[in-house]
Amino acid sequence: MSDRIPMTPEGFEKLRNELSQIKSVDRPQTVTAIEVAREHGDLRENAEYHAAKEKMSFINGRIQELESYISLAEVIDPKLVKEKDRIVFGAKVTLLDPDNDKESTYQIVGEFESDVTSGKISVKSPMAKAMISKKMGDAVVVKTPKGPKEYEVAGIKYE
Repeated sequence: MSDRIPMTPEGFEKLRNELSQIKSVDRPQTVTAIEVAREHGDLRENAEYHAAKEKMSFINGRIQELESYISLAEVIDPKLVKEKDRIVFGAKVTLLDPDNDKESTYQIVGEFESDVTSGKISVKSPMAKAMISKKMGDAVVVKTPKGPKEYEVAGIKYE
């Protein structure tokens, strides 16, 4: 049996929206493109036909992938976390770098919704693993290619 996949309500909704877009817009457009390309004659030398068939194969694979993620999803709403003084899935954590007094904020999310540029890191990332179970003021030591890097927990929010 496969493990459940943790994700926030926003991440779950994003997957559902993508699946809906692919099924209701992208796949029908590609079916039409295949039909139009077939009308152009000899399929052996028809680049449009082969490109459309390849796109349809990708779309069908993505649909299967999204349906699998959605079926295994364990939606965890950060607003409902009871013990708000410890870092767990969904937390928005502000870390202080003692080397330069610079603060960075990250939210711990599911691996399929992570986006470092928007401050969302995967629960499976080394940074998130180092933060889990820490409290305000605790040191967080992250293993990096250049060696261990230490931060201090400066804030924990559940929104």
